[in-house]
Amino acid sequence: MRDTNTRRPSSLALAASAFGLTFAAPAVWANEAAERLTERLDPLESYQATFEQQILGSSGERLQSARGEMWLSRPGMLRWEVEAPYSQIVVSDGADVYLYDPDLEQVTVQTMDDRVTHTPALLLSGSASDVTASYDVFYEQENGDDVFTLIPSSADTLFEELSMVFDGQTLSELWMMDSTGQRTAITFSNITHNGNIDRSLFNFDIPEGTDVIREGF
Repeated sequence: MRDTNTRRPSSLALAASAFGLTFAAPAVWANEAAERLTERLDPLESYQATFEQQILGSSGERLQSARGEMWLSRPGMLRWEVEAPYSQIVVSDGADVYLYDPDLEQVTVQTMDDRVTHTPALLLSGSASDVTASYDVFYEQENGDDVFTLIPSSADTLFEELSMVFDGQTLSELWMMDSTGQRTAITFSNITHNGNIDRSLFNFDIPEGTDVIREGF
């Protein structure tokens, strides 16, 4: 795992854009980066892992941490369970996304529109062609890992930069930075690639007595 206090999530493209410059990467290099990412994502049918998540301020201070387990099945299905410090469950069935907070007895339901699918975990559940069409992709090697940095083509996204770190063929980390400089670092372990996942995990039955908030309907 990288040192979350010292790793710089920036890329040459982000540095250029920070100064209002146009980053003109060689077309062959940019295409090659997208092709390499597609080669990683296309064979991914399912993914299961435990995770540790840290949210860092712009100066590197730790603001929040959490841990849990996730299951992903393409296309469009995800279950993300935060176990500590507070329980929270996110489930996507391919049509709707459910965000359930057991302590508040509240669930928020959103349709699977473009903005929702641009969140990091759901981004992985989509097609590789959609990813490379919606983001400029850059590639570098760092400490023996393959790092793919995605810069959104559209301003209507939840992050300004997303890095996918692969240890060989396996996704091991996600890094996200938003417009305030706040970073989210997610490290995966106990990873199962393309294993059998119970499809019922991607169904969410709203518990009786739960307050329901519907968005995008």
